[in-house]
Amino acid sequence: MVLVERKKLVEAIKKAIENSKDRKFVETVEMAVNLKNVDMKRPENRIDAIITLPYGLGKPRKIGVFAKGEMALKAKEAKVDLVISPEEINELAKDKRKAKKIAKNLDFFIAEATLMAEIGRKLGPILGPRGKMPQPVPPLSDPKPLVEKLKKSVKIRTRDKLTFHVPIGRKDMDPEKIAENAEEILKYIEGKYENALQNLDSIYVKTTMGPAVKVI
Repeated sequence: MVLVERKKLVEAIKKAIENSKDRKFVETVEMAVNLKNVDMKRPENRIDAIITLPYGLGKPRKIGVFAKGEMALKAKEAKVDLVISPEEINELAKDKRKAKKIAKNLDFFIAEATLMAEIGRKLGPILGPRGKMPQPVPPLSDPKPLVEKLKKSVKIRTRDKLTFHVPIGRKDMDPEKIAENAEEILKYIEGKYENALQNLDSIYVKTTMGPAVKVI
């Protein structure tokens, strides 16, 4: 089952890029997906997923790692954006303003599994509502494979809404590659809902500040 033909995606993405004005920055290309006939009051129908895009977003996502010792060193070697030690968890719990700033500036977090309980207790109220709770990894493991994967990933989260927005690339990327990224999101929807074609209402694409173009 294919929810949307590749040709339609590519045409809409090209049109969205052509319709956008020149800016002083490279705009992101975004996709809006509107669902229907899905009861979002039921938790099992809600979407909360991290999806790895084949071509990434044109620049790496920002990753933070909660770790100590060997894993902290490996995280730095993997060129993550921030390594947070166990001692700093306490400091961030006391300085909520700083913790909120870090949660806002970083896209994903990883944590040594042994630190998860403490993170949940002390930083859960800040990270949880933002969908930024860390992915646990076993102690002494190399976080690099997960870091590399997350650098090319996006998170989609509906909560109780029937609409979600997700970045799928940048204006300076090949529209074909952006379309392949979009297809990865749509594949997830196909797998999530039994009758995905009946649950898909409409799809739009746009650049950050440009007008929306309807795909279906």
